[in-house]
Amino acid sequence: MQVPLNKLKRSLQAGELQHGIWLSSGSSVLAEIAGHAGFDWCLIDGEHGPNTIADMLPQLQALAISGTQAVVRIANADAWIVKQVLDLGCQTLLVPMVDDAEQARDMAQAMRYPPDGVRGMGAVLARASGFGSIKDYPHVANGQMCLLVQAESAKAVANIDEIAAVEGVDGVFVGPADLSADMGYPGQPGHPEVEKAIDHVIALTVAAGKIAGIITFDESRFAEYAQKGVTFLGVGGDLAVLNDALRGLAGRLG
Repeated sequence: MQVPLNKLKRSLQAGELQHGIWLSSGSSVLAEIAGHAGFDWCLIDGEHGPNTIADMLPQLQALAISGTQAVVRIANADAWIVKQVLDLGCQTLLVPMVDDAEQARDMAQAMRYPPDGVRGMGAVLARASGFGSIKDYPHVANGQMCLLVQAESAKAVANIDEIAAVEGVDGVFVGPADLSADMGYPGQPGHPEVEKAIDHVIALTVAAGKIAGIITFDESRFAEYAQKGVTFLGVGGDLAVLNDALRGLAGRLG
């Protein structure tokens, strides 16, 4: 048995646009449905969704059945969470609230085994290694890890050059909602000053040769962000889609 190829990382680094959806329900059934829907990736949200480490496992298993690439957003930038999620077999992580290069460097270290990082050796008997079936897992896993860090504060925007330059950081993802709030425009991700900051982060991330990402539920903006260099594009969420569908059906009943 060999370590799985991170097809999402390979596609993103090749400059291919990859669309995905947020999974915030905590449901492995919805994860499996989303996995079969045709997205390039599905993100299990451990920051705002009710997803503990134990909740993530059945969703990762459901996505594996569908063949859709799994991403996990952890709750915060803590190395112990990174270790547990990687041991579950996830290869692509999104880390929220990364404000500077030091935080980014810490997360890059947590993603990789020594000598490139500080990841603990527990995966030898975990799902990531096929429960020990991949004998050389610690020696080959590093190359398949993909780290995306979120820039969602004015401080992160100011430090974006240094963040994007960190070795081991594969990409930077803009969080428009938190960024707008931190800049003094809560609930206004479309404010001109916020849009200017978003464009700045995307442009400098692309210039650094790294993956640029963002999420928007506005379909009219998908092509615009792609033209700006975004390749990791979040286009919706399971609960938002379900909510709209249920309310729409109920509304049509008259």
